[in-house]
Amino acid sequence: MLIANINNFINILKFNKGKRKLDVVVISDVHLGTYGCHAKELLKYLKSINPKTVILNGDIVDIWQFSKRYWPKSHMKVIKYLIRWVSQGKEIYYITGNHDEMLRKFVGFQLGSLAIKNKVVLELNGKKAWFFHGDVFDVTMQHSKWLAKLGAVGYDTLILINKAVNYFSSLMGKEKISLSKKIKDSVKSAVKFINNFEDTAVKIAIDNEYDYVVCGHIHQPTIKKIKTNNGSVTYLNSGDWVENLTSLEYSKKEWKLYKYDERDYRKDDVIDIIDNDILDKTSKEIFGELLADFNFKSL
Repeated sequence: MLIANINNFINILKFNKGKRKLDVVVISDVHLGTYGCHAKELLKYLKSINPKTVILNGDIVDIWQFSKRYWPKSHMKVIKYLIRWVSQGKEIYYITGNHDEMLRKFVGFQLGSLAIKNKVVLELNGKKAWFFHGDVFDVTMQHSKWLAKLGAVGYDTLILINKAVNYFSSLMGKEKISLSKKIKDSVKSAVKFINNFEDTAVKIAIDNEYDYVVCGHIHQPTIKKIKTNNGSVTYLNSGDWVENLTSLEYSKKEWKLYKYDERDYRKDDVIDIIDNDILDKTSKEIFGELLADFNFKSL
């Protein structure tokens, strides 16, 4: 038993060698199971960091659009890698979003260091940080869920069209563009929705005397200090892994917005170390328990 524990400790040290140490990492809106998800890029990023606390801030698995016909290996590898973190004892909070709202019936569930929550409040160096997905502020979600789901399908289709456009743009030596960003920036109602979302989150955070309010949902990565007549708070949004490929990192008492850049990674950084035959026994057991509890196989 002692030898097994020592070997496990050594493996963890090897696993985390050379990785950037973070106190907290916040990742949201990955949308695993959709064509727009950049799972390969996310996996490279996950392999490059060693966080103490992981906040999965909603819409990690897109259960709304989940299809057995489309679940690439790269998407499953992200899940397996997160399970590996659980087996290492990293503190992981899975905060439910609208696209994975089915998991809300499991709120309170805990497996090892993994806990499913609707919201989380953490103290970071004497300051309070409030984490939640943010779909509770979305009027469409509250009153016209069918319209929100239709919009999700349309958004995924737009991302596919965008990929095709950028492919031909790159052949012609032109820069990549984001069609959805152009639409959001040009449609007044979209701009107003984002502003209202931020204002509502900030107001509630100030009323509750939080220092940080950390959201996802709207795919708009940002960090900004907002002042009102009632006080001030730092508003943060982790963005997404569909268009922006961003996350939030907290280290040395400071928040930073990370944006994925392919040039930061070498080819040998992406060696696949999490195939089924390489996953340790603990990881396999946890993965099996999760499959049994959430019944992903029957989705």
